[in-house]
Amino acid sequence: MSGSGGRPYVAIPGPSVMPDRVLRAMHRAAPNIYAGELPDMVEGLLQDLCKVACTDGTATIYIGNGHAVWEASLVNVLEPGDLVLIPATGFFGHGWATMAEALGVEVQLLDFGRNSTVDPNEFEAALRADNTHRIKAVLATHVDTSSSVRNDISVLRRVLDDVGHPALLMADCIASFACDRFEMDACGADITLAASQKGLMVPPGISFIFFNEKAAEARNRLERVSKYWDWNLRSGEGIEFYQYFCGTAPTHHLYGLREALDMIAEEGLEAVWERHERLARAIWAACEAWQKDGPLRLNVEDRNHRSRAVTSLRLNKPDGARLRNWVEQEMGVTLGIGLGMATEDDPLSTAAFRIGHMGHQNGQAILGVLGTIEAGLDALGIARGQGALDAAAQSLVQSKKS
Repeated sequence: MSGSGGRPYVAIPGPSVMPDRVLRAMHRAAPNIYAGELPDMVEGLLQDLCKVACTDGTATIYIGNGHAVWEASLVNVLEPGDLVLIPATGFFGHGWATMAEALGVEVQLLDFGRNSTVDPNEFEAALRADNTHRIKAVLATHVDTSSSVRNDISVLRRVLDDVGHPALLMADCIASFACDRFEMDACGADITLAASQKGLMVPPGISFIFFNEKAAEARNRLERVSKYWDWNLRSGEGIEFYQYFCGTAPTHHLYGLREALDMIAEEGLEAVWERHERLARAIWAACEAWQKDGPLRLNVEDRNHRSRAVTSLRLNKPDGARLRNWVEQEMGVTLGIGLGMATEDDPLSTAAFRIGHMGHQNGQAILGVLGTIEAGLDALGIARGQGALDAAAQSLVQSKKS
């Protein structure tokens, strides 16, 4: 058997599956970047991005990936020598910490491992210990793409408010945006980060920062911000079109984004969140059945703490890598690597793998991926529990009835 025939399927946590509508919207000649359709489009894009973020704040677009807005978010509100608190629940929390340190920002890291959410009591203790309010910002990951841990940003806001701490609350929603339920203003985030290649169903290359008035005031207290990253130069009233991007616009990404936002609006954001919930629960049902009689384990035990966009799993080493290779080579399905999930016993992370279920997904796609994984487990002689596909199907049926 070979996976080379037919269209391959990429079930990684970004870049996600791109809808034909998005691809068609991008399949065009280069537009005029000075007048006409493209410049006229941008104000509407920014307004609709804010609707997905559920904020009355300001949206900015950067040409770059998620790491780009990590840096942009930091340089707009912090200076070298400032202190940030980072409650990390996976690889990407540590990555944001490394970015901050490279900019001369001092980092206080609370490492909660790769299987659990932020402990609000430990978080509160760290804030109370900062009685001089040296901590200028809290850098929290809503969903860590490596571990699939989902944190409740509103809990962190309540702790900050209860303690009376003035630190900015920054939320990395790169993996969760338009997948896991997130309402920026309601949960109390001051700054939110997102990117194009996951729930927004657009190729990698553009990313977004949303900020409120408190964050804007922090930016205006700084004497100097790099001209390229400065969100003030990208978001003021009456700016010229090129200033939104500090130069030439990412033309075809914008056309794709316009189509993707239209698709989200047509479905309805609430329905988008509910669809991701249904599909995630089907995946969990299958994985929970497999792990009853075999080595497979979900990385996050508590369903309430799992992402609705990505699921991180582990087998015995090196079976995660063996499974990924088999399903790609023999069935044409690509699973995510065990990014950031290495252990002392498994330094190359050959036990871990991830299923991406974000963006342009439906029940048949999910059942196809699950069926392929089950075939791979059998082909490789990896023990598993029975009834996984039935459990996933029943989960989808029950969710539709309810």
